[in-house]
Amino acid sequence: MEEIAQVYARSLFEVAKSQDKLDLVREQLGQLSEALDQNRELSVFFFSPYFSTEEKKDGLSRVVEGADDTVRNFLELLVEKHRMPVVHRIRRVFDSLWEEENRLLPVQITSAIELDEATVRSIGDRIGEQTGRKVELTTKVDGDVLGGLVLQVGNQVLDASIRNRLDNLRRNVAKAA
Repeated sequence: MEEIAQVYARSLFEVAKSQDKLDLVREQLGQLSEALDQNRELSVFFFSPYFSTEEKKDGLSRVVEGADDTVRNFLELLVEKHRMPVVHRIRRVFDSLWEEENRLLPVQITSAIELDEATVRSIGDRIGEQTGRKVELTTKVDGDVLGGLVLQVGNQVLDASIRNRLDNLRRNVAKAA
């Protein structure tokens, strides 16, 4: 399934890029993916083998009314090839390609308490300087962290939390005993 998603996402990405519609396609693909995720009846309709391709294409034309032709044609292709269940994975891959194209680096800062905006911006600026990429920051408050920070930069995690230090201390004490 992952390879299929890669192939479809890359193809859509290349077409959207050649038509200078990357942002629009990303937005509309995301909207459809979220609609399918939030509406069980809609996802059952598109993912079920009990409905014909023609019924699904008819339903699709109603759901994506006003959508860009590239997005509509792509979704019709997914319906024809019975690949609609892969649409969420396609979206994730497309988003990754879009982030890479725009040199965006997703960064999530997790802390025990809410951080002030200046601190968050400062952390983002430092990461941006270090990586040479535009940082897309999100923050999360998690009391289990206890103190310190957990930074997720792309696929890497830097855990400088009190929870992590206590866990390491606990493991070291257990080894010594």
